[in-house]
Amino acid sequence: MPPFVLTVLKILLLLLLYFFVYRAVRTISADLAGGGGRGGRRSRREPRTGRRGGRGEPGRLLMTDASGNTSTFRLNGPMEIGRDDACAIRPEDTYISQTHARVAQQGDGWVVEDLGSTNGTYLNQRKVAVPTRIHVGDRIRVGKSVLEVRK
Repeated sequence: MPPFVLTVLKILLLLLLYFFVYRAVRTISADLAGGGGRGGRRSRREPRTGRRGGRGEPGRLLMTDASGNTSTFRLNGPMEIGRDDACAIRPEDTYISQTHARVAQQGDGWVVEDLGSTNGTYLNQRKVAVPTRIHVGDRIRVGKSVLEVRK
């Protein structure tokens, strides 16, 4: 093969490598910033939740843990979710941190917030980075356990 063709191929390979690194760094920085890079513009405080349930204030959480056990918890004050004995909601799930998340009243509604957990807290398949408002029909995932917000 002529040296000119080899040089062109080397340059194309380097450009492809630089493009790959650029995309990887851009994706990581967008993920760390809490964006996602795609979709419409949304407030970082309150992402679209895709409500499926009826209207009204949340009154309880229906939890299904990793073992398939179900439990119901009444929302009557701040509730921490985790494996620690002090937590109000303690799913049988090894993917949950000692104090994983908190559901609490804020203003006239309820919010869920991650408490620095290892595996993150998700509201309707979106990672929770700041206290985020919850509505009837929303699903909160911590570890492999799912809590559905009910009336």
